[in-house]
Amino acid sequence: MSGVQPVQHMKVSRCPTDELTLTNCAVVNRADFLDDVRHVEVTTGPSQHFVFSIKFHSDVPRGTVAFSLLQRKWATLSINQDIEVKPYNFDPSSSNECLCSIVLEVDFMQKKTTTLDPYDTDLMAKEFLFQFSGQAFTVGQLLAFSFSKDKRTLGLVVKSLEAADLNAIKSGQTAKPKKTRMGRCLGDTMIQFEKAETSSINLVGKSKGKLAPRQSIINPEWNFQQMGIGGLDKEFNAIFRRAFASRVFPPEVVEQLGCKHVKGILLYGPPGTGKTLMARQIGKMLNAREPKIVNGPQILDKYVGESEANVRRLFADAEEEEKRLGPNSGLHIIIFDEIDAICKSRGSVAGNTGVHDTVVNQLLAKIDGVEQLNNILVIGMTNRRDMIDEALLRPGRLEVQMEIGLPNEEGRLQILNIHLSRMKEHKKLNQDVDTKELATRTKNFSGAELEGLVRAAQSTAMNRLIKAASKVEVDPEAMEKLNVTREDFLHALEHDIKPAFGSSSELLEHFMGRGVINWGTPVSSLLEDGMLLIQQARATDASGLVSVLLEGPPNSGKTALAAQLAKNSEFPFVKVCTPEDMVGFTESSKCLQIRKVFDDAYRSQLSCILVDNIERLLDYGPIGPRYSNLTLQALLVLLKKEPPRGRKLLILCTSSRRQVLEEMEMMSAFTAVLHVPNISKPEHLLAVLEESDVFDKKDIAKISRKIQGQRLFIGVKKLLALIDMARQTEEEYRVIKFLSKLEEEGALDMGSTMK
Repeated sequence: MSGVQPVQHMKVSRCPTDELTLTNCAVVNRADFLDDVRHVEVTTGPSQHFVFSIKFHSDVPRGTVAFSLLQRKWATLSINQDIEVKPYNFDPSSSNECLCSIVLEVDFMQKKTTTLDPYDTDLMAKEFLFQFSGQAFTVGQLLAFSFSKDKRTLGLVVKSLEAADLNAIKSGQTAKPKKTRMGRCLGDTMIQFEKAETSSINLVGKSKGKLAPRQSIINPEWNFQQMGIGGLDKEFNAIFRRAFASRVFPPEVVEQLGCKHVKGILLYGPPGTGKTLMARQIGKMLNAREPKIVNGPQILDKYVGESEANVRRLFADAEEEEKRLGPNSGLHIIIFDEIDAICKSRGSVAGNTGVHDTVVNQLLAKIDGVEQLNNILVIGMTNRRDMIDEALLRPGRLEVQMEIGLPNEEGRLQILNIHLSRMKEHKKLNQDVDTKELATRTKNFSGAELEGLVRAAQSTAMNRLIKAASKVEVDPEAMEKLNVTREDFLHALEHDIKPAFGSSSELLEHFMGRGVINWGTPVSSLLEDGMLLIQQARATDASGLVSVLLEGPPNSGKTALAAQLAKNSEFPFVKVCTPEDMVGFTESSKCLQIRKVFDDAYRSQLSCILVDNIERLLDYGPIGPRYSNLTLQALLVLLKKEPPRGRKLLILCTSSRRQVLEEMEMMSAFTAVLHVPNISKPEHLLAVLEESDVFDKKDIAKISRKIQGQRLFIGVKKLLALIDMARQTEEEYRVIKFLSKLEEEGALDMGSTMK
C-alpha cells in the first residue's frame, strides 16, 4: 500500500492484551493502514484531536482502534464510539519533531501495592527510552510504565515537554528549548521524574526532577488560638522553638546546617496540670504518622527479653522508613505516659533481674545510639522527674525538659473560659458568675481541679432541679430553668474541690484550736516579728528562702503561733509536716516523705511549710541520747536549700529542745529564732482568764488577789486545760479548784498566801 491515506471512520475497542497496554500505543489491524504509518490523529469532536503512536495486531478487527483504559480515560473515549482517524506525520523541519526533555509525574498504578523501596530514576529513564523511543507524547497524557526493577506498574502523567528549535540551530544560533504541547521522544531525550504530590513512592537518583512538594510538618487546619491548652502558652512556645523549628525548614537546609532534630521532650510537673493534654495537642498539630501512645507499665513483660523487644517494636516502623527515605522520612511520634515506670535510674531497682536497666539501655540505644534515628520524636510525661535515669535527660535524648507547673491567675482564667465556653454559648451560665473572681479565688488549682470545680458547680445546679422523695423526679422544665450561678461555684469551692497543692486550712484550724490568745507583749511582739519575716519571704529582691524556728518550753503554744503565722501569710500553698503523719516510718521512708513536702512546695510561687515538733521528727530520745542522723541530714539540707528561681518559700519550725538543736548544729540553718515564753506574770494569766467565759469578774478579782506577788511559770496550753477542768466544777468551788490545780502543776507557790 502506498500514497496518501484518507480519513477513516472507525470504532473504539479494548486493547487485546496486557502486553500491548504497556506499550501506550493505539492498536490497529494492519489491513487498515499503510505500512509506513507510525502515528495517527484521532478526532472525537470539534477541537478534540489526539495523536497516538500505533502498533499492529491481527486480533483487532478491521475498522476498529484498540485503546487501553488509560488512553480511553485521557481522550474521553468509550467502547464502540465513532471516531475519525487519519495518519499523522511529524514534520522534520518542525520544532516539535525533536523533544529534548520530558517531565513525568510518577505514582503507583495500584495504590494497594505501594512500597518504600527506593526507585532509581536514572535506571527508570534508561528503561523509558528503551520502551518508548520514537513514540508521540502529549502534555497531560496518561501512561502505564512497567519498570523492570520489581515489575510493579507505575502510572505516569506527562507534565511538560520541551523541544529543540531546529531553525535556530541550523542558523548557528544558541537556541533555548521551547515549551511544546506535543512531540516525539528520541533516543537522547532527557527524561525527568517527579513524585506525585500525594504519592508515597521513594525516588532517588539524578533524573529526579524538581523537589517534590514537601508537606508542611504543621497541620494546615491547625488553629493555635483554639488549641485548648489554657495557661500553657509560654511552655508551648518554648517547646515549639526547641523541638519543631528545625523541622519546619526543608531537609536540604537542615542538611546544610549539619543540624540534628530534637528527638525527645520530657514534660514533668504535678498531676493534673495538662501534661497529657499538651502531648495530645502536639500529636494533633503535626502532620506526622499516627502517634503511638504507650503507658510506661505496658512495656514491662514477665518473659526474659520481651520488655526490650516491646521497646524495639515501637521504633521498628520509624527505623524501616529512615533506611529507605532518609531525610524525607515522615515524623514518627512516640508518647510515653508515666515514663518513670520504665526509666528509673539504673541500679536503683532492687532484685537481680535488671529488667529496668536493660529497658533503659534499649531506649537509649534507639533514641541516640550507634544507629540513631532522625525521624522520631519521643514525648515522655512524668510527675517524678527525679526518678528518671540521668543518661536519658542529656542533649540528644529527652533534651527539651519542660516543667508544666500550676497555672497562674491568667492561666486559670484561660482554663475556666475553655470549660465554661459551652455553657456561655447555650446561656446556661448566670450573669453573676465572674470568671476573673473565680480565677483569683482558685490559687494553686491545677487544670484538672479547675475542670472538677466546674463539674461540681454544674452538679449543684442540677441538684436543685431534682426532687428526691419516695422516688427521684426531675423538674419537667429543667431545660429552661437550669442555670449555674455564682453560689454554685462558691459552694463547690467550699465543700467539694480542694487543691492538692493548696493550703492545709483544716489542719491549721485544728492546731489553733480556740485561736491565738494575745495575753501580753511577748505574744504581740512575736506576731509582729513573724509578719516582718513573712514580708521578707514574699519580697521579690530577697533570696527566696526564710526559715524560722519558734522555740520555747512545752505547752507554751508554739504550734498554734506557727499555724497563726502560716495563716497570716496568706500563701496559696501551706503544707504541714508533723511526726504524727510518720508514725512507724523507716528512716528512709521518713526522709522521702519530708522531701516530697518540700518538692511540692517548690511548685508554687509562694509556699509555706510548717515543720512541727522537730525533735520528735528526728526521733530524739533523752536517754542515750538517741536520734536519726539520716533524717537530721535530710532536714539540714532541705532547710538550707534555695527554692527554684522565682519561687518563695517560708519554713516555720517548732521545737521544745533548743539545746538539743544547738548540739546537732541545726541553729545555723534558720534565718531567725523566735522565743515563745511561758506565762510568768499575774497580769498575763489574768488576760487569758478574761478571754475565757468560765470565770466572772468577781472570780477573776479573787484569783488576782491570790496570785499577786507570786512566781508563775505555766504554758498557755496547760493553762487552757486547767480552765477547761474548772469549767466542769460547780461555780462556788471553781476558784479554789483552779488555784489548787495551779499549785499541783508547780505553776504557782501558794504557801505564803494560803496561811
